[in-house]
Amino acid sequence: MMFSGEYIIFLCLALIAIAGGICMLRLSKVVHMVVALVFTFVSIAGLYVLLSAEFVAAVQILIYSGAITIIMLFGIMLTKHNDQTFPHIKRWKKAIILASILLFAMVMFSAISNLPLEGEATSLHEENTKQIGIALYSTFIIPFELTSVLLLVALIGAVILAKKEDKEAENSE
Repeated sequence: MMFSGEYIIFLCLALIAIAGGICMLRLSKVVHMVVALVFTFVSIAGLYVLLSAEFVAAVQILIYSGAITIIMLFGIMLTKHNDQTFPHIKRWKKAIILASILLFAMVMFSAISNLPLEGEATSLHEENTKQIGIALYSTFIIPFELTSVLLLVALIGAVILAKKEDKEAENSE
């Protein structure tokens, strides 16, 4: 049985995404978890490229792999935390978790394999960046601007809270 290059790339990207997610859950240091999360985000961006959604892939790289990861690292650096590992999970709990994951995988596989994929090809993949831009800046301009204001307020609030904690720490010493 011959596999196409697209299929092999899909398998590689899917395995990297799954491995990154598993590593993120299994690692004990927070910075290592963030690096594993970056691997997951980048491989998902590669999957978007395979789906001819280049704009979404670029946004995935810029927003998730870049901005969200940096915000997570800043949050880790600005907060006080103990880098403790969680107590080990008992074997029977691990078995239940593994059985749940396998059951979920079987249900998803059966649902996807029975999915009818007939239909006409659409032109959504042609000039998708232009289509998204037109929709974003015409139909959805108000929610877009409100989201930017909300993110700005959240950033200012985080800086104010971080400065208050620093001042309280200095006053207590």
